Amino acid sequence: MTKAPFTHALITGASSGIGEALAHKLGKAGVGMVLVARRKERLDAIAAQYANCEVLAADLTTDAGVSAVLTRLRDSTRTPIDLVVNNAGFGTSGNFADADPERLSNEVSLNINALMRIAHEAIRQMQPRGRGYLLNVSSIASFQAGPGLAVYSATKAFVTSLTEALYEELRGSGIRVTALCPGLTHTEFQSISNTSGLESKFPEFAWMSADDVARDGLRAVMEGKALCVPGLVNKSLTAVSTFAPRGLARRIAGFATRLR
Repeated sequence: MTKAPFTHALITGASSGIGEALAHKLGKAGVGMVLVARRKERLDAIAAQYANCEVLAADLTTDAGVSAVLTRLRDSTRTPIDLVVNNAGFGTSGNFADADPERLSNEVSLNINALMRIAHEAIRQMQPRGRGYLLNVSSIASFQAGPGLAVYSATKAFVTSLTEALYEELRGSGIRVTALCPGLTHTEFQSISNTSGLESKFPEFAWMSADDVARDGLRAVMEGKALCVPGLVNKSLTAVSTFAPRGLARRIAGFATRLR
């Protein structure tokens, strides 16, 4: 990306994966950034490569972490944010009844509550200016129930639904809102969510790099698209989920996410 319509971006979950790829693309395009994640040392390493880059270490599963981001969005003494990327999130694999309820609660807090609060504040700040961009990172898992990834799929269904609603609410306002819905992507997600077994179950052509997903997401939000499903394989899977009977889609999803 050699030229961008935004001047300053805030990216959550910027320390790895898609968030890190987005940061590098924006940094190389000369966009100022606020990088948000728990792991400050990783953010510092990214920020050191680019000018006009702030680091905000925050745990977005906590009220204090979310408040720190909202405070930065409201700060009129600093450069206004005209692109907000809600990328932070994680998943939990396995049977719902066997999962740690505290982990599931944190998953909902991060994937839903933090994203919603940040999106809400971002739009409130962009409205008086009459322009802005919001990119919410969802998943193709948002298009069907996900046995074995039940809470993750449910949280991403919220993200996609919310984003599409905001897209329509803000039509004609100058604020562009996009849900980025990647599929299998080579990131740390597999190790964090204990889904590393997926790597051996699916052929390499089914996977995308974080760099390619970031490229497609930025292009989509610049073009004002409501949804971005990157990659032909993911587009095909989404079409199956959309048009297949719900019972059949459920069974296919359950088979696909069965790790053993």
